[in-house]
Amino acid sequence: ETPCEITGPAAGHPWLRTVADPTGRHVLGTINNCAGGKTPWGTVLTCEENFNQYFAHATAPGPDHPQTLVHARYGVPTGPTPRRWENFHDRFDIAKEPHEIFRFGWVVEIDPYDPTFVPRKRTALGRFKHEGATTMVTKDGRVAVYSGDDERFDYVYKFVSRDRYDPANRAANRDLLDHGTLYAARFNDDGTGEWLPLVHGHGPLVAANGFDSQAAVLINTRGAADALGATRMDRPEDIEASPATGKVYAVMTNNDLRGTGQGRDPGVDAANPRAQNAWGHVIEFTEHHDDHAAERFAWEIFIRCGDPQKPSDDAYFAGYDPSRCSPIGAPDNLAFDQAGHCWISTDGLQITLAGNDGVFVAPTEGAERGFLRQFLSGPIGSEICGPEFTPDDQTLFVAIQHPGEGGSLDAPTSRWPAGLARPSIIAITRDAGGRIGT
Repeated sequence: ETPCEITGPAAGHPWLRTVADPTGRHVLGTINNCAGGKTPWGTVLTCEENFNQYFAHATAPGPDHPQTLVHARYGVPTGPTPRRWENFHDRFDIAKEPHEIFRFGWVVEIDPYDPTFVPRKRTALGRFKHEGATTMVTKDGRVAVYSGDDERFDYVYKFVSRDRYDPANRAANRDLLDHGTLYAARFNDDGTGEWLPLVHGHGPLVAANGFDSQAAVLINTRGAADALGATRMDRPEDIEASPATGKVYAVMTNNDLRGTGQGRDPGVDAANPRAQNAWGHVIEFTEHHDDHAAERFAWEIFIRCGDPQKPSDDAYFAGYDPSRCSPIGAPDNLAFDQAGHCWISTDGLQITLAGNDGVFVAPTEGAERGFLRQFLSGPIGSEICGPEFTPDDQTLFVAIQHPGEGGSLDAPTSRWPAGLARPSIIAITRDAGGRIGT
């Protein structure tokens, strides 16, 4: 119930106005927060991911109502929710408060250095199941924010600010994320790609198709990307850029429906090359002229996950000898050290491979490009996420989520870290000191 502000083009839109907030500019709380990011001016971006799980009775507006159609695209329950918040708070029941749901699904900016700063939901970055919000400075001094939409057959996005980042004036950067252009990615089969602008009036994004303003485009970001023909991906999650090369890496966790004809399945394509992709993959792309503001890019598969000892998995490690690489599945989050090595944490490896989720590392350049090795194994039942280095690469922080998942208090599957299984953050250092990963 933390008070938050809604800012950017969708702020004040009629679909964001509620009985409690007739302005459509103030909301209580942020929910289901997942991988986020940090900005060059020292704020934190946290992402609202599976917000749909908290709202009941999506069909309440009526079967053909435009809002009902948007709810269906976002997977909002048509009946009660598993969480049952709607039993205690009317705002989570669409039948009682039809607009509260549109106030979630955004990237939220928080300033940890200013206790008076009210968290701001930055609607210019779009509304979807955000995973990751990685900020990079463009060649002309603007900022780009990369995000994945963590759903089977959804999209990779990039936002580019209108205004420039001022490293000498922190206050001047506070509204950078309210003005700019949001793009969805199209991965062509020939290894080229383009960023499609989600801008009202561009192509099919017009009133006749339900997009009567930029606010409408952003509220139904998924529908806008559908209309533009962006590439449907295998659950895009974290997206990070190498500090050594500037190349961008996007994680596709998995998609067991690819090539089955179910759901929104378009079949396999070059960027999503495996049917029933239970293992996931990592895509490497290079922005045109190495500029994060570019509207074109080149791409290739960096890693196709799986067990290199099983030819049926079709694992690939950037051309490196697979027999020397570790098995990996369900990549989730990425981090880079200053040397440009790619560190990958997993969520669901045990579904297709033996063992627990872990952290893996592979060089991205040189003779050992793609030589993937396991660095860490997590507790039973846990997901490994949020890898983050200190600037000197001497400490690696990793979050251990839900250890012992699948067990109970009476029959625990894990007692990590001590007696009772608890999510925790660990800090990893070398016994002898120095950089991790050397």
